[in-house]
Amino acid sequence: MVNAMARHRAHTRIGTARQMEILLTVYEERSISAAARSLHLTQPSVSMQLAKLADAVGLPLYYAMGKQLRFTEAGLALVESAREILKCYEYLDLKLASLRGVEAGTLQLAVVTTAKYFIPHLIGDYYEKHANLDIRFKVGNRQQIIDRTERDEDDFYVFSHPPENPDLELVEFLPNRLLAIAPANHPLADQKNIPLTEFARSPFLRREEGSGTRHAIERFLAREKATLNVRMTIESNEAIKHAVMSGLGVSILSEHTLSFGGSAGLAVLDVQRLPIITHWYLARRKSRPLSPAAQGFLEYARNLGNLPLDPDFPKA
Repeated sequence: MVNAMARHRAHTRIGTARQMEILLTVYEERSISAAARSLHLTQPSVSMQLAKLADAVGLPLYYAMGKQLRFTEAGLALVESAREILKCYEYLDLKLASLRGVEAGTLQLAVVTTAKYFIPHLIGDYYEKHANLDIRFKVGNRQQIIDRTERDEDDFYVFSHPPENPDLELVEFLPNRLLAIAPANHPLADQKNIPLTEFARSPFLRREEGSGTRHAIERFLAREKATLNVRMTIESNEAIKHAVMSGLGVSILSEHTLSFGGSAGLAVLDVQRLPIITHWYLARRKSRPLSPAAQGFLEYARNLGNLPLDPDFPKA
C-alpha cells in the first residue's frame, strides 16, 4: 500500500500541470520571453515556475547558449512527459464534453497555407449554426501541418496531399486544381494548347520545400519527365502572385488561391497536361476522442458539395 501511495503522489514531487505547460511552451518557443507572451504571463513568472520545477526535479532543465536555449537530458525527458500529461487532460476534457452532450467548447483546425483562402468560408457557415464554439485556426505549410498531426495538436487538419499515417481518417471534400499563371501581358497569355516544354522554359517561381503545392508539382513533373526553369523560391502564395504580376516569371497555384485571394493582373495559361488535379481532405486522428463540436463538424464536412468559386474567375 505504501508503494502504491508513493506512486500516486509522484506528481507532488515532480511538478504541477501548469509548470509542465510552461516548460513545454518554452521548449516550443525556444524563448522564455516568447513563451511568456504566448501564455499571457510575465517573463519573471515563467522563470520562477521553471526554477521551482528544476528544484523539484533536482536537475537543471536547460541552459543558455548565446541567445538560444538548450535543453538538458532531464529537460527533454520532462518535455516528452509534459506532452503526454497535457494530452491526457485534453482527452479527458473531450470525453467529458461528450458526456455532457453540449455543442460548445473548442474546435481546433490546422490547415495548409493554400486552404486558408476557403476554409474561413466553411468555418463561417458552420459557426453561424454553432455560435457558442471557440474555433481556433492554425496555418502552416504541408510539413508544418504534418508535424502538428504527429503531435496530435488539433481536432482536424486540411491537406491536399495528406501524409501516409494509418491513424488518420480522411474525408475528401473539395477538388483542388493547380493552374498555370503568368502576367496578363505575357506572350503565352493568348495562346491555346501551349506545349508543357514551352511553358517550362519560362522563368518559374516555386513554393518552398515542405509546401503541398510544390509537392504536387514535383510529383507531376516526375510523371511527365519534365523540368522547370526555376528562377526563385518564395514562401507565400500572395508573394508569388505579386511576383508574377511584376513580370518576374510564371507559376502554378491552386485555383482557390486565385479565386478567393484575388487574380487581377494575372492570366491562366492553357498548358498541355495542366491543370494538375488534386483534392482537399479533412483529416483527423482516429485515436483522438471526438467532442460533440468535432463530431458535428465532421458530419458537416462529409456532406459538403463543391464550394462555389468566383464566377468571373477565368478557368483554364
